[in-house]
Amino acid sequence: MLEILSVVAFVLALAAFLGGRRTAERLDAEIVSLKAEIARLAKKETPGLPSVAEDPSDAPAGSEPEEALAAGPWSQAREGARIFSDAAADDGSSGGTTSDATAAAAAPIAAASRESFESRIGGRWPVWVGGLALALGGYFLVQYSIEAGLLSPAVRLTLAAAFGLLLGFTGEVIRRRAVPAIADRFRNAMIPGVLTAAGAVTLFGVAYAAHGIYAYIGTATAFVLLALISLATVGLSLLHGQALAGLGLLASLLTPLFVSSGEPRPWVLFGFLSIAWLATLLASRFRQWTVVPTLANAGLGLWGLAYTTLEAPFDAPPVAFALLVMIAGIGLVWPGNLPREPFDTTDPAVGVAGPWERLFAPPRAAITVSAAVVAAVLALLFVSPAVEAARFPVAEFVIVTAVLAAVGALRGTAVYAALLAAFAAVAGTWSLTAFSGVLAYLDPPASSPEIVIPGRVAMLTAMILAALFPLLAAAVLAGRLLVERQFAILWAGLAAGVPNALVGMSFLMTGTFAFDLAHGLAAFPGGLSLLALAEWLYRRRVEASDGVDTAAALLVLGSFGLFVIGLHAWTDGLVTTLAIALLGAGYSFATRLRAWPILPWVTAASAVVVLARIAWEPTIVGPGSLGTTPVFNALLPGYGMPALLLVACAYVLRNARDRRVVNLLQALASLFVLLTLAILVRHAMNGGVLDSSAPTLGEQSIYTLLAIGASGILMILDGRSPSMVFRYGGMALGTVSMLSVLAAHLVGLNPYFSGELLGRIPFFDLLLIGYLLPAFGYAVLAWYARERRPLPYVMALAISGAVLAFAWASLSVRRFWQGQSVADWKGFLQGETYTYSVVWLALGVLLLVAGSRFNAKSIRIASAVLVFIAVLKVFLIDMSNLEGVLRALSFIGLGGVLIGIGLFYQRILSSRGLDDASEAAVSTPGEGAHRA
Repeated sequence: MLEILSVVAFVLALAAFLGGRRTAERLDAEIVSLKAEIARLAKKETPGLPSVAEDPSDAPAGSEPEEALAAGPWSQAREGARIFSDAAADDGSSGGTTSDATAAAAAPIAAASRESFESRIGGRWPVWVGGLALALGGYFLVQYSIEAGLLSPAVRLTLAAAFGLLLGFTGEVIRRRAVPAIADRFRNAMIPGVLTAAGAVTLFGVAYAAHGIYAYIGTATAFVLLALISLATVGLSLLHGQALAGLGLLASLLTPLFVSSGEPRPWVLFGFLSIAWLATLLASRFRQWTVVPTLANAGLGLWGLAYTTLEAPFDAPPVAFALLVMIAGIGLVWPGNLPREPFDTTDPAVGVAGPWERLFAPPRAAITVSAAVVAAVLALLFVSPAVEAARFPVAEFVIVTAVLAAVGALRGTAVYAALLAAFAAVAGTWSLTAFSGVLAYLDPPASSPEIVIPGRVAMLTAMILAALFPLLAAAVLAGRLLVERQFAILWAGLAAGVPNALVGMSFLMTGTFAFDLAHGLAAFPGGLSLLALAEWLYRRRVEASDGVDTAAALLVLGSFGLFVIGLHAWTDGLVTTLAIALLGAGYSFATRLRAWPILPWVTAASAVVVLARIAWEPTIVGPGSLGTTPVFNALLPGYGMPALLLVACAYVLRNARDRRVVNLLQALASLFVLLTLAILVRHAMNGGVLDSSAPTLGEQSIYTLLAIGASGILMILDGRSPSMVFRYGGMALGTVSMLSVLAAHLVGLNPYFSGELLGRIPFFDLLLIGYLLPAFGYAVLAWYARERRPLPYVMALAISGAVLAFAWASLSVRRFWQGQSVADWKGFLQGETYTYSVVWLALGVLLLVAGSRFNAKSIRIASAVLVFIAVLKVFLIDMSNLEGVLRALSFIGLGGVLIGIGLFYQRILSSRGLDDASEAAVSTPGEGAHRA
């Protein structure tokens, strides 16, 4: 009885729908005629209405202004009808066409009519709920028949299949007879699509029940039926919309779960998934869909992920085949060659986003990005230790990565495919090379993974992928540099970076550090090919100047990186360091032949590489191979040759337009020269040991003298060739040296605190090099820096020299009384205490004379401070510690010196006053005569 009632209800609902459609057609026709009549009446009434420019007070009594009429609902309806009638009429009496303002006013009215609340509520949700009710009705009908035992399983399945076919047939009938206006308005809630979806779900359930519940059909038959139903649903989506396509896709993805066999057949599984994916993509291509193909990519990726991680061991070729189908589909079918405006267009209608922002926001990006992510992740799983394969699928990994990169080069909209292919190549190569033995070498044997692939195979894989990206980049630069410059620049960066990463990684993990022929043969031709490609680009500068410099610069940097790898592969130790320095200098010297802006920057990069090698091995050749002969050892060429080459490069490029690179090379040259001198001093003063001896005052003093000398040299160079590097670099060196004086000379390495012996020969001892010579250097530097450097810096130099002179004089007094050891634990003698006062006062007087002679206020201030310290010492220390004649002489000497200093200042001030008066008289002769 329930079955009959359901059928009757469905027939009545269908009849009601058809009757309602006819009623809707009649009502639409009547509404159109009413609108036309209202528009005719509005035209007749328009001349009699008062003008907008007229004063409302001039209207007849009892009438309302035009604004009040327009504000009413009936006037709005009339105005809307007039607009629609003007847009539809073609009588030629009103100018022939409606104005833009009329069309703009009609659009919101039409939109409001289409998107009304009644349209959303009454026209959409009953359709979906009705379709769900139909599907649940069929399910409950089958459930009731099973529980009541009314029909046999075969009859139930037959009736359910007939019901599903009836739903699909009814949906097709309604679609063909539906009003086009309804299809346009409710295209996401069309009754034909809902009925077809309900029928598809019913048929899918029938096929599954026939196999999984009643076992009427076998696995192969069930799989074919489910596949046909899902593919047919995808095909019908071309008529009924994207939602039905999503339903067919879901059915296709669930089919392998519903139909399973005891023996896994991956080719059947991924072959069917590939066909279903391709059918979905074709439907999406015809209807311009984005959501369904993105979901199809994700579904295929989830199946691949589940198979590779849950099946042990898994078979890689079927998965690789499905990935290749997917990659080819997005490159050739959808989005395929979807057109896009050139990246460098100047049309303001394109938008405010820059070319690089537009490069990374291609049309239909979701499809391409999802497919590229799936392909890259599954390709990396092929060479991952987390999964177990029947054989190590290196070939599949290379093929999938290469095809993904090829699509990224073929289509300008597939920029993410190119980037993810590069990432997969680098990450996969790291995995291959790591599992070829390097981890077993670095880790203890108990924790190291099992070596599953030979190192030669890993190296060959890295070299194949390293050669692939420059070839693809050459194709992109040849065909797209003029129209898609940002895309071409991106590929130039990939051509430069990916081979360096792959070859370098392979050399570090699988190569032989002493001499590796294979990696050298891969690196040097690769670098030459990148240079040749850069040369070809620069020759095209006449055709496309923009973008050429950037792309070629990336290629030149990539060539330098490959050459460095090749030098490491074929050389070792000192030869490698010198070869890299010569290589970098060669790029700067090449500016005589090619005016490429990037060449000097490569020289700077080579200096950074040399510094990295020095940081890794300061002895250049190893501690065991470094001799103990001062100066003439491996350190001299290892540090000195790069310094000389940088000096030569800075000189060659001294007139270059780009002052930034000139300043950088000058700074690097200065750094290497100082580093060379410092390392040679360190080696000579520590018996050939660079890093195991404790620092001494003598060694630190040489560093300080080098810094002072370098600061002066940079100041001289700045005077001849002004440069920010020379100016601020010299001041920085002077500041660093002054800080080292404060920290080391006066405190940390002071012989009074450290107890270091001064030497047997008086004057020519440690105090000379540690205090007097630096004091003299600061004095000369301060004198030369006057009017060339800021006053605070000059004063700091002068004060530093005065402090060092004071320290030298004080420690020399202690040496005279105590001998070579001036350590603090030895105490003070009375003669020594008195001598400090005499020496400090004498030094104060000398500083005063020097300050007056050179008109240096800072030196005079230092003199005053020193005299004040001597005064305090005499009154606080000498008075209590000295006895007899020494105490008297101390105060007598202090008084005489103070009186002499006062007389000196009086004469200086008096002479200056006379000079000032004479200058005033000369400048104002009339005033001077009047005063006389």
